[in-house]
Amino acid sequence: MNIAELAQPAEQKAFGNFPQPHADLRDWLERVEGIGELLRVSGVNWKLEMGAVAEMVYHARPENPPAILFENIPDYSPEFRVLSGMTNSPQRLALTLGLPLSKRPLDVVRAYRDRMKNFALIPNEFVESGPLLENVDRDEAVDLFKFPVPFLHELDGGRYIGTADLIIMKDPDTGWVNVGTYRAQVHDKNTIGIWMSPGKHGRLIREKYFKMGKPCPVVISCGHDPLLFLSSGNEVNYQVAEFAHAGGHRGIPFETLKSELHGLPMPARAEIVLEGEILLDDLRLEGPFGEWTGYYASSTRPDNVVRVKRVYHRNSPIITMACPMRPPSDYTLSKSVIKSAMIWDQVERAGLSGVEGVWCHESGGGRLFNVISIKQAYAGHARQAAMLAANVHAGNYLGRFVVVVDHDIDPSNPFDVMWAMSTRCDPSEDIEFIRQAWSGPLDPRKRKGISHNSRAVVIATRPFEWMSEFPPVAESSPELRAQTLERWGHILEQPATVRS
Repeated sequence: MNIAELAQPAEQKAFGNFPQPHADLRDWLERVEGIGELLRVSGVNWKLEMGAVAEMVYHARPENPPAILFENIPDYSPEFRVLSGMTNSPQRLALTLGLPLSKRPLDVVRAYRDRMKNFALIPNEFVESGPLLENVDRDEAVDLFKFPVPFLHELDGGRYIGTADLIIMKDPDTGWVNVGTYRAQVHDKNTIGIWMSPGKHGRLIREKYFKMGKPCPVVISCGHDPLLFLSSGNEVNYQVAEFAHAGGHRGIPFETLKSELHGLPMPARAEIVLEGEILLDDLRLEGPFGEWTGYYASSTRPDNVVRVKRVYHRNSPIITMACPMRPPSDYTLSKSVIKSAMIWDQVERAGLSGVEGVWCHESGGGRLFNVISIKQAYAGHARQAAMLAANVHAGNYLGRFVVVVDHDIDPSNPFDVMWAMSTRCDPSEDIEFIRQAWSGPLDPRKRKGISHNSRAVVIATRPFEWMSEFPPVAESSPELRAQTLERWGHILEQPATVRS
């Protein structure tokens, strides 16, 4: 996909199970509550309790957890709220993207991948006013602690207002507007630190300004439509605008306002937006922070700060929160679905045939353990699939294991995958390594000062050359399974009895 693929929308069609897209986060919340997936919790403290409650809920209900809306937060006016786990269920993810509602993650993966076959970008449109401008704090009036900024983990270096945020920057050379999700720590009332991993688009843009000896203009949205977060937090291609990517999924443009100081686009119906500059000569310690790998990664180091000069917010604003932790977290399922669909789309665009499914496992944070299922058609097909899945843009950053399995294996089922690895993989012949691959400071297995890691590529398929000789699987045929389910399926609903 490139800039030439930008397209204006045709007449708006239905948005999944709804007649039109949700207007904003609040409209989205009504829909989520309507399908029974919103948990309202009152009185949870911003200091540690929000993170601990999110951990408790998402570890107890990993298959289909609710979104959590924290209300009546101690020390703050009841008008302020914090939202966790926006898209962390198959149904909420489908609702957000305008796909048919389903409780099966792989259904959403396939629907997303099918959409990408005829996907067109829809650029944002600038408007003159919007709810975001209901309140504007300028210069000395800026006080970030007016909001219930969470302190998420016990060993964190501070309070993080940006976890499910949008960091909006403009390339000084091309004018390309990039939107990324990077963590943002509050240092004081008008100063925050943003940590961006080397190689990420936002970091590349920041370095361009610094090489010119200039501060880097930035806008940070801290509450917004979850659809924008999905485009911001995943690997959209270089020079592709995330606003246009999210608009393509929406089917109509996102309305944006021009920020007062730098004219950067801000979602007109966002909840809270900060505007300022990343300073060249002001560094402060940032971190540590409990990250998606399940560790306090990237430690503490001096990093350039943002001086915030404008705060725009709606009445009764909502902070959108992501709480990284030992998986599963409040966003690992949605990360797994989107990454799986993007890898599937990208390997097919690279010419790979026969893909039956892709799944990036939550236990690997949606990045570290990825499985691709194929229907083998020729010698070398399995290795081609594995190498592509490991090296396309969506699958490359900070990966660890890529496993390719046959089409009879459900890539999302850990038991199936481990069985295939245990019985169809000969370690000396079927495990290969990619060295000096793209990693980053969040990698807990990497020593400081080393910028790369390695990948294991595991071929867990029947050998193509003698597939017909491979022992058959000891299981019922599809016909026998269907007959058995029809005749005896009722016993699955009966509780077992215990005799003393």
